[in-house]
Amino acid sequence: MQSATPISDAVRKRGQWNQAWDQAAAFDAEWMEKFIDMGTHSVRKGIIDPKTYELIAIAVDASCTHMYSPGVARHIGKALDLGATPEEIMAVLQLVAVLGIHSVALGTPHLVDAMNARGISVPAIIPSKED
Repeated sequence: MQSATPISDAVRKRGQWNQAWDQAAAFDAEWMEKFIDMGTHSVRKGIIDPKTYELIAIAVDASCTHMYSPGVARHIGKALDLGATPEEIMAVLQLVAVLGIHSVALGTPHLVDAMNARGISVPAIIPSKED
């Protein structure tokens, strides 16, 4: 028997499900399926390439109106795996920073973690004049 929520099921299987969606899905799985469908449509249909999708997803998750740290970490890792450079990812975080500097503070540690996990050199921290 075919699932009534195949897109949501696939997102769960890939470990990309946001647990904050659990209650909404329990109330209305059909609506949640449409929400996930809408959010992934462009990449599933090949309208934008996967790397670009991941960069946009970083921007959404790191924005001060969303601030979903697990998503930022996951999308940064996937973007690096798809060939994004650390500079491209940092540019996305900087662009989102106009919404609030917290986006950079949230996303940069995830970028460093993902770079370290992949053996990519992390820039040295410049000591402040007070140090």
